[in-house]
Amino acid sequence: MIVSLNASINVVLAVTPTPDPNFDPNTVTPGVIGFVVFFLIAAATVLLCLDVVRRIRRTTYRAEIKERLQAEQAERDGDEGASNDKPE
Repeated sequence: MIVSLNASINVVLAVTPTPDPNFDPNTVTPGVIGFVVFFLIAAATVLLCLDVVRRIRRTTYRAEIKERLQAEQAERDGDEGASNDKPE
């Protein structure tokens, strides 16, 4: 077990390259491709948010209309029942 662990560590250390001494991590930029990818992700997020808001609004309006129709139907049913109960 320990021999296998040591062998694995040796393989990882042997494969890991040493960094270039002239490499400056402060000069690394994503470039044009990174900007385009980031912009597309941001645009997709905005479009998805707008779509969700539209769907929520549509669902809310449908629920309000359904409540109004049910209230009107109950009012009509109540009026018809009251007019049938009156003696003539």
